[in-house]
Amino acid sequence: MKKTFKGAIQMKKEMLNNFIEYIEEKLTKRVIFKEGGSTIFVLNFMPNQELPPHKHPGSNVYLLVLSGEGTFSIDEQEVKVKKNDVIVCNGDESLSFVNNGTENVSLYVTLTKIPDERYAQDV
Repeated sequence: MKKTFKGAIQMKKEMLNNFIEYIEEKLTKRVIFKEGGSTIFVLNFMPNQELPPHKHPGSNVYLLVLSGEGTFSIDEQEVKVKKNDVIVCNGDESLSFVNNGTENVSLYVTLTKIPDERYAQDV
């Protein structure tokens, strides 16, 4: 017999490829899961697209490079990354990214706490 506890997260399954979408006008953000105070999403960049500097107050940010390569700026420190690199940073650190490579880039992102609802929406 399966027991469900009030407030418990139910198992969900998604196919990651459904969230990888590139468009020429701008980067894309596709939310995979939004549960409780956390969210998981994919950021997709074509060459030369970038994510402007921003913070995630009160959250930790976990980033996995799924494909391609590029450069993060974390509190003005440049960090070059490529496929399978993993980064964690404090949400109070300023974070930006640019795809300065020749291939598309996808980043798998986990925020441990959503600072506000704008952080948990597709763009």
